[in-house]
Amino acid sequence: MKKIQILLIEDNRLLRDGISAMLNKQTDMHVASTVSNGENILELMRKSKPALILLDLGLRNQNSLNIVKSCKQQFPETKIIVMDLIPLQADIYEFVQAGVSGFIVKDANYADFFKTIRLVNEGLQVLPPQLTGSLFTEIVDHALKVSRQSVIEKSIRMTKRERQVIELIADGLANKEIAQKLHLSTYTVKSHVHNILEKLTLNTRVQIAKHAHLSNDFQKTLANTSLIEE
Repeated sequence: MKKIQILLIEDNRLLRDGISAMLNKQTDMHVASTVSNGENILELMRKSKPALILLDLGLRNQNSLNIVKSCKQQFPETKIIVMDLIPLQADIYEFVQAGVSGFIVKDANYADFFKTIRLVNEGLQVLPPQLTGSLFTEIVDHALKVSRQSVIEKSIRMTKRERQVIELIADGLANKEIAQKLHLSTYTVKSHVHNILEKLTLNTRVQIAKHAHLSNDFQKTLANTSLIEE
């Protein structure tokens, strides 16, 4: 049986060790790595390649929301579950928008704890039980739908030139090389890259290349793009 590879981020050592031992007793789970804060988290993720992150919402020395954003930008396929005693609605809203798939309250029973991990690993979203069926749940769902729609709408306004630039970035070409290939100035290419980053809500050209190579949704978006002139 293939085990769910988990990265645990928890700054309380007793909790970290206890949660880790509890997870490793499950036949379908394995704690690939543990860390007390978010420092060097991206490097750790490259090494351990977790399918899922368990993250303490209230880290003392790090902003958990920023950790979520960084992880989802670099590793969009990795699922994230946030742990907290009683997460505030405002926190839940922000974390869901940042890409969190599930929430576990720290007084949850064993069954709910493991069930949440398994459901999120399968691609489902799990809100705290006290919010299930509430008006707030509907608001979160609506926010997610609007967010996804916004990304798609931006991407379908891609110009022919922008698509060419994306494909060349994915091939590993630098801006100067792209400029020479497309008979453009380097400044014009930089401008296209800036527009692409904004439309696809990305931060670096490396992310553009990674999405072009690895993301099925990105490939489908490009394939179905309604191209407009420059």
